[in-house]
Amino acid sequence: MKVFKFGGASVRDAAGVKNLVSVLKEVGYDKTIVVVSAMGKTTNALEKILDNYFNDSKKTIDGLVQLKQYHIQIVKNLFGNDSFEIEETINKLFEELSGFLNSNKSPNYSFVYDQVVSIGELLSSKIVHAFMKFSGLENYWLDSRKCIKTDDYYRAANLNWELTSQNIKNGLKGHSLAVTQGFIGSNSNNFTTTLGREGSDYSAAIFAYVLNASSLTIWKDVPGVLNGDPRVFKKTKLLKKISYREAIELAFYGASVIHPKTLQPLQRKEIPLFVKSFENPKNEGTVVLKGKNLDPVVPCYILKKNQVLLRLSTIDFSFIVEENISYIFRLLHEYQMTVELIQNSAISFSVCINNKYNKLDELLLILRAKFNVEVNDGVDLFTVRHFNQEASNFIQNIGKPILLEQRTEETAQFIV
Repeated sequence: MKVFKFGGASVRDAAGVKNLVSVLKEVGYDKTIVVVSAMGKTTNALEKILDNYFNDSKKTIDGLVQLKQYHIQIVKNLFGNDSFEIEETINKLFEELSGFLNSNKSPNYSFVYDQVVSIGELLSSKIVHAFMKFSGLENYWLDSRKCIKTDDYYRAANLNWELTSQNIKNGLKGHSLAVTQGFIGSNSNNFTTTLGREGSDYSAAIFAYVLNASSLTIWKDVPGVLNGDPRVFKKTKLLKKISYREAIELAFYGASVIHPKTLQPLQRKEIPLFVKSFENPKNEGTVVLKGKNLDPVVPCYILKKNQVLLRLSTIDFSFIVEENISYIFRLLHEYQMTVELIQNSAISFSVCINNKYNKLDELLLILRAKFNVEVNDGVDLFTVRHFNQEASNFIQNIGKPILLEQRTEETAQFIV
């Protein structure tokens, strides 16, 4: 079995869905699981709908209508006069979503988020499944919520590996070509959960691991893994080979091409990961596997924007020791802050965090009862793997003051 994952950019319109089918026909689709993300910017649109639902409910309906029309138009462009059946499927999914929003009584944002945003993957997978059949590729539509079983940690659920393995094997028995969704699963009560933003890669890795796949291929709108995001950094270079260890390091620091959780299950079974362009499917791309760290060896640049730098010091000038650090990290965990970088001295502690769940004000209220707290909001975190003179010149030319700097033998990080 092999696993193909197609992201939102690859199925953002009718031409993208047609190209997906072309890629399958060109590279082969026997014994293949196709994992798809939501189409284009659908997840962003659903997040906006959710924001309106909680804060400006009058705009919710307009957002739903626009999103449904976007998907209906893709279907009309794909199927022409034969679109009735799949249009009915889309209408039904939106009716279910509207019904949930009208009847929901839960104030838990994260719970509601997962029930709402998950429709993106259901829509895209239904459309891709139908168009593959329409194009002569007989396939099975698999509901990943019946396979991927998790706990109740909405928006970043943790996997129940044992139950998930059983469900995937049973769900795919007898099917040589299947289409399923990335990103989504369900808990023990069968409420939908999600695996974290950009979690479709992780879903694909879960399927690859359970099925002992020969490979996982992630199809992107870039030639492979580059040494920097081409939207941010100029003159990027293709990394032809990356070791699992190096790829995990890059993902940990925020390289956008590979999801951080994706690599761990692949490494355990030494399943190769290919990152290729859906525009040029026969091109070499990047392969992640056991072996040499990096080929070629060049600096790798990663940027995380809109971070928060907190500088804490004790009110009584006592040392920042284990007890204080433990207390700080307990609060960071409680308020769901992702820690990107830490640095401490005798009486101060600096931490760069991602305020992903907008709980910073609540956290600061607690911290200020015990510490002096200085807040730098909206900072950028640059991470450079394989730092050299070229990278040093780049950092010096950013033109912004460096608020904090930290280096190890392989990695340098700068908050500006």
